Amino acid sequence: MIDYLSLKKVTAMHHDEIMEAVARVVDSGWYLQGGANAQFEKEYAAYIGSRYCVGCANGLDALTLIFRAYKEMGVLHEGDEVIVPANTYIASILSITENGLKPVLVEPWVSTLQINETLIEEAITDRTRALLLVHLYGRNAWTPGIQDLCDRWHLKLVEDNAQAQGCCNSKFKIQNSKLAGAEGGGTPCGDSQFTIHNSQLADAEDFSIPCEDSPYTIHHSQVAGAGDDSVKTSKDAAASHNAQPAEDSILQCNHNSQFSIFNYKIPRSGSLGSAAAHSFYPGKNLGAMGDAGAVTTDDEELARVVRALGNYGSTEKYVFPYLGRNSRLDEIQAAVLSVKLKYLDEDNLRRKQIAHYYYANINHPDIYLPGKMEWEIASPMTDNADCRDEDCVYHIFPVLSSHRDQLQQHLREHGIGTMIHYPIPPHQQQCYHEWHSLSLPVTEHIHQSELSIPCNQTMTDAEVEDVCRCVNSFQL
Repeated sequence: MIDYLSLKKVTAMHHDEIMEAVARVVDSGWYLQGGANAQFEKEYAAYIGSRYCVGCANGLDALTLIFRAYKEMGVLHEGDEVIVPANTYIASILSITENGLKPVLVEPWVSTLQINETLIEEAITDRTRALLLVHLYGRNAWTPGIQDLCDRWHLKLVEDNAQAQGCCNSKFKIQNSKLAGAEGGGTPCGDSQFTIHNSQLADAEDFSIPCEDSPYTIHHSQVAGAGDDSVKTSKDAAASHNAQPAEDSILQCNHNSQFSIFNYKIPRSGSLGSAAAHSFYPGKNLGAMGDAGAVTTDDEELARVVRALGNYGSTEKYVFPYLGRNSRLDEIQAAVLSVKLKYLDEDNLRRKQIAHYYYANINHPDIYLPGKMEWEIASPMTDNADCRDEDCVYHIFPVLSSHRDQLQQHLREHGIGTMIHYPIPPHQQQCYHEWHSLSLPVTEHIHQSELSIPCNQTMTDAEVEDVCRCVNSFQL
C-alpha cells in the first residue's frame, strides 16, 4: 500500500528532535506567547525573507487577520473588491467575505492551475483594492505582469502561501540596480529566469555562485551595458574569466538551494507582496502537529495590528483598542515547526525529484500533467534535474483526466492512495449560492478532472516507480 501521505512517516523522519522540542516546552511551564513562538517567528521571517512574522492559530485566521488589519488601518473598507482565483480552496474566499469584502473570481490557466494574469485587468473596477494571489498546489503564481498590474492600479498584493512554504520566485527581476556592496542574504536559484536589468556586477575580484559539489566561479566579471547575453553556471562558464556585457543577464544554477550575487536575495513566496498568510496544517510541506498559521510582512504597522487582533484586540495587557479574536500559535506547535523548518528545503527537494520523475515517465493519452510544459522548457537550461521547477515545491502533484473517478478507482485497486483537490469549486458551494449562475468553465473543468497522486518526502524510489507504472497501465 502506498499512502497518499503518511503523517506518521513524516513525523518519524525527525521524531527524536520533535520529542525533545516538545519536552522542552512542557518542562518550561510556559505554553503560550513564550520563547518558542519568538524563536520560530524570527526563524521563519528570515527564511521567507520578510521583516516580520506573526504566529496565529491557522491559515484561515492568517488571511482573515490580514484583511481585518487593513480595514482597521483604513486601507480597505466594507464592500471593497478583492480579486481571487476562482479555483482556489474555499478558505481564501472565506477570509474575504468574513471581512465584508467582495470576492471577484478570475479563471486560472489549465497549464499551471494558477490565476490567468491576462484576465485580471478586465476584472478590475473602481472598487477593486486588492489581489489575493494563491500559490495553489505549491506553485509560485507571481509573475512580473501581475506585479505590474498591482502597481499600476495601486492594488494591495496579498499572498495565500498556505500550500507553498519554501517556494522560490526565480522570475524576480532587479531593475536599474548596482549590486556591488548590496546587503541581504543568499539568492535562490532555479529553473526559471533571474534577470538583472541595467545592472553592474562591478569590481568583483571573485564572483562566486556556490552550487552543490561544484563551486562555479566567474572572475573579474562585469555584467553591464547594452546588448543581450546569458551567463550560465556550467563548467564551461566557470572557466570563463570575463562575462560578455549584457543588459539582461540570466544566471542559472545547478543546485536548488541558494546562491549569492553580492548577497542580494531573491524572495520566496510569502514575501512577494504586501502581506502573506501561511498555513502549517499537518499535511503541509511545513506542517505542525495540529492547526497553526502565520502572517509575514515588511509592514511594521500591519504586523502590530495583526498581532493585536489575534490576541483579543489587545496591544498591552487588559488594553483593547480593537475588537479582536483569540488566534495564537501555541508554544508546542512553534517548537515543532522550528525543528521541521531546518529540513524544509531538503524535503522540498525530494518532492521535486519525485515530480520530475513523474513528468519524465507518466505517459498516458487520457492523463494531462499541469506544469509539465514549464518543466520541459526548463530541461535544456540545466543538466541537473534537481534545479528545474524552482518555482514549485509540489505540495500537491495534480493530474487531470476526464476519467478521473475511474482512474482513482484503478489506483485504489493497486494499493495507491489519492485525493481530489477539490471536487466542488467555491462558486458551486451552497454557502455561496448567489454565485450558482456563474459560468467558470476552466475552473469547473479542473474541479471535475483533478486527481492528486502521492508526492512527498517519505516515498521510496520503488514506490514512485510503482505509481508511474500503475498510472500508465490505466485502461477504460
